[in-house]
Amino acid sequence: MEPIRTAAEGPDFLAGQFEANRDRLRGVAYRMLGSSAEAEDAVQEAWLRLGRQDPATIDNLPGWLTTVVARVCLDQLRSRTTRREDPLDPLSDTHVPDPILRRDDEADPEQQALLADSVGLALLVVLETLGPAERLAFVLHDMFAVPFEEIAPLVDRTPAATRQLASRARRRVQGTAPAPDTNASRQREVVSAFLAASRGGDFDGLLSLLDPQCVLRADAGTSPLSKVVRGAREVVSNALMFRQAAQYARPALVNGVPGLINVIDGKVMGVMDFTIVDGKILELNILADPDRLATLDVSFLEA
Repeated sequence: MEPIRTAAEGPDFLAGQFEANRDRLRGVAYRMLGSSAEAEDAVQEAWLRLGRQDPATIDNLPGWLTTVVARVCLDQLRSRTTRREDPLDPLSDTHVPDPILRRDDEADPEQQALLADSVGLALLVVLETLGPAERLAFVLHDMFAVPFEEIAPLVDRTPAATRQLASRARRRVQGTAPAPDTNASRQREVVSAFLAASRGGDFDGLLSLLDPQCVLRADAGTSPLSKVVRGAREVVSNALMFRQAAQYARPALVNGVPGLINVIDGKVMGVMDFTIVDGKILELNILADPDRLATLDVSFLEA
């Protein structure tokens, strides 16, 4: 591929090329960081660095931008690791990554595409447990098909060693985050049944929808209400919490799959994400951190 020559094309050409790559860059950063705000910052940093780069030295703009975003994210992850005293355990940590919300429209022909390209919160929770280099290798190679030869310089390893990083990460992910059902209609049925049972305080109805190994993760920020609960009966013991929240719940796509959001007077009070496997709810992730909820864009509710 020939180098980009913006002297002839003009600065608008370069800006247009960046915008054409923005969604992919945001996708890389979001999977790397699990934070919408930090992902946007990483993409913006790539734009700033592009402005300081001689375009004639760039042979492959999409690859160059992906590399820049990956480096920014890797630095951010390493900074987190330095600050963290203990490694995250997906079975005990209460952190729920930032959700991406969309309107749940059964007639939307793009929904299946959204579902196919979605990254569930349960998977992001597991990605949080990986080391920075492992996470980068897995995300870039397994999710975005970047060759190991291009990833290796980012993590200061050989391509063979980088392949091993991705392999270790893949085993961790596959062993902890089972592949969810991909039938959106079936998922919607399960979520609707959960909502109806919650509103009615139907303990047995809720229990019938949960996998025996179901995990509930509630992230209320610094509040002592944050917790992880394991086992279907233990999860259903929170039926009163479900019933209170269900009165204000409405359907939405949470990271591309059917979920629920609680809205009171136009303010988001909670987001519930479901991981459904073989028709049963295997994992519930609830974001109830008021500071993070306040940053979510729910303008689609009025569309």
